[in-house]
Amino acid sequence: MPNRRTLLALTCIALHACSSSGGEREPATLDPSELRPGGDATNALLLGSNAFNQPAPTLTSDEEDAFFTGNSFFTQSWVQAPASTTARDGVGPTFNARACSGCHFKDGRGVPPDDDPTAVGLLLRLSIEGQGEHGAPLGDPNYGDQLQDRSLPDIPVEGRFRIELEAIAGEYDDGEAYELRAPRYVLEELAFGELADGVRVSPRLAPQVIGMGLLEAIPEQRLEALADPRDADGDGISGRVNRVWDVEADELRIGRFGWKADQPSVAQQTAAAFLGDLGATSRLFPEQNCPAPQSVCADAIDGGEPEVQDHLFDDVVLYTQTLAVPVRRGADDPEVLRGKALFHEAGCDGCHVATHQTGRSPIAALSEQTIWPYTDLLLHDMGEALSDGRPVFEAEGREWRTPPLWGIGLLEAVNGHERLLHDGRARGVAEAILWHGGEAEAAKESFRTMNEEDREALVRFVRSL
Repeated sequence: MPNRRTLLALTCIALHACSSSGGEREPATLDPSELRPGGDATNALLLGSNAFNQPAPTLTSDEEDAFFTGNSFFTQSWVQAPASTTARDGVGPTFNARACSGCHFKDGRGVPPDDDPTAVGLLLRLSIEGQGEHGAPLGDPNYGDQLQDRSLPDIPVEGRFRIELEAIAGEYDDGEAYELRAPRYVLEELAFGELADGVRVSPRLAPQVIGMGLLEAIPEQRLEALADPRDADGDGISGRVNRVWDVEADELRIGRFGWKADQPSVAQQTAAAFLGDLGATSRLFPEQNCPAPQSVCADAIDGGEPEVQDHLFDDVVLYTQTLAVPVRRGADDPEVLRGKALFHEAGCDGCHVATHQTGRSPIAALSEQTIWPYTDLLLHDMGEALSDGRPVFEAEGREWRTPPLWGIGLLEAVNGHERLLHDGRARGVAEAILWHGGEAEAAKESFRTMNEEDREALVRFVRSL
């Protein structure tokens, strides 16, 4: 049952249900389960800078042991092989980071290097025209599917990049000016010749990794039911699933993870990151990441076959699955509830679907939970301004998976910034909304034409998630 403060907040909203622009608005309500957006896998213990690194509180003792082992191998740096630290050797030969936490600091978000040239957390995907086996993108012949900007001693770094920013001026309907920044990526110091003609370059910013096991436990039938690829209901939103290759299942499955929904499971997302970001092999991806021209890379000593031992890999997967979702803050505040009403009125919930019920999971703490991630995990056309022109399985260049919003208001506390979207171009919630286009154009315009008070209320609601 809502507490006294919640009931008072709802009463205040009811009394002020008229929008400041003169229209009538139904007051927002608060479902008590919203306060624990991860259900039993909600972290109410520590917030602030440690908001993302807590385990689901109902893990078994064996799962807790695996969680903390996985945490160690997620957080600490991997080293060059051979080494006395045999469980953690095998980084490289080329890579983007030495530890998972290098990109996901405190299990949070990376930062683009336009603000900090030493930052780790944004990488560049590469592909050429055509499709590989099962529909995957084809990597550049000389550099593969990801530019590696770090390497072991005596191994050439593939290349480096810098970001050039173009200012784009805009104006809210009430006359207040704003400025967006459009990034352009310039690749330099390429060690193995030119990139292929027409190569597609797409940036990827590391997102926070909370609640991934809960998203994995949403039944496929739920995602298929939410999909509306032909916009049969005429609401202008036509989300669709991305069917991607599942290495373990040896079949096409619905993608859930990655900015293009191009990974079907937490295990495969983890294995792909180990290989692509750290250069470490696992049972899912046992071959070194050395494109054909890079013979020095191919001849380097490895850390075993596979370099990430199976039991340690499983512990890192469980760790990533069971990172708890932070408890809501200020959910019953009158302005937050007004912002919630505006969020739904603008149509933001057409893609950022508020709540789901998880199915059965091998991890009991994740099973049959009511969760509030604010995503449908589907692909949506986000307009030409956000297009990377790079298809991934069934995802087109203009399409991106709806990112979960839970925890977004704690990014500043955890990572010291609030850089959003797939490449971090947005400096906060308002800019992220203003970049929306395509299926989200109407929602963006609804926000842009709100008065300042309403805009601030909507942003405050999002930052309460």
